[in-house]
Amino acid sequence: MAGKLAIAATDSPDFIGDLKRLGFTEYEAKIYVQLLRMPPSTAYEISKGANVPRPNTYHALEALAQRGAVLPVSENPVRYVAAQPHDFLAALSQQTRALCVDLAEKLATLTPVGDDQYVWTLRGEVAVHSKIESLIANSRQSVWVKASDVVLRRHKEALRAAALRGNDVFIVLFGPDAEEFRFSDNCRVYIHEGNGVRMGTTDNLFTLAIDHVETLTAAIEGDVVAAYTRNRPIVTMAESLVRHDFYMAEIFARFGSEIDAAFGPHLRDLRLAIFSPDQQKSFKERTGLS
Repeated sequence: MAGKLAIAATDSPDFIGDLKRLGFTEYEAKIYVQLLRMPPSTAYEISKGANVPRPNTYHALEALAQRGAVLPVSENPVRYVAAQPHDFLAALSQQTRALCVDLAEKLATLTPVGDDQYVWTLRGEVAVHSKIESLIANSRQSVWVKASDVVLRRHKEALRAAALRGNDVFIVLFGPDAEEFRFSDNCRVYIHEGNGVRMGTTDNLFTLAIDHVETLTAAIEGDVVAAYTRNRPIVTMAESLVRHDFYMAEIFARFGSEIDAAFGPHLRDLRLAIFSPDQQKSFKERTGLS
């Protein structure tokens, strides 16, 4: 049995690293994981199984008990069990969120009143999508977005809730089905250039404008990175991007065949005349045109 537990520990994800990111010390994290594997255990058994010095084991067990992560369940000798992960982490999440909300309000009093005009960089899938979700969830007037259906599906419920709150939800969609994202009468969806095909490298960007006061633009494919700001000129530029793509969608809906005859499919002649070499390559690969 000990051999199987050792193999499981070797093959398991980085539980220790994740717990340390939640505020556990290395010893506390090792002890909590060990108790999940072998409950109930004495301090001696925990020390041996988790490879933690015995004096440090007692100190860590006391700290974990105060946080509700472990519980003594017997006497002579004292044995411990670990709190169930779902219950313990759910309670920890609620406590942390409440603390963060309260602390944010207090710290905000230290900052001079005025809009933040800086451009903030977010890196990584979790950070970027969490920010997108938060922006949509906190919208009060409008949500303007230009994105692929693949990315929008990840935030579909947040968009639906925003529409049902009465927000003006305005979407320029890379994808074939506008109806998928029409959640209410105040939710307008337009297929990009009438076909929804992503043709250049810029078509892989995600652009979001909230309440006409803040915006986020993200590169979603490959290394996920985003820029977020409340800088008014940049917000206006982002909204203009979405607005002009709406114009193009309406123009293509009425004059599509004439536009194709004049400039080629997907505005080929215009695009290839101005695209960079990388953009030209992407366009040709995605459309099969040259």
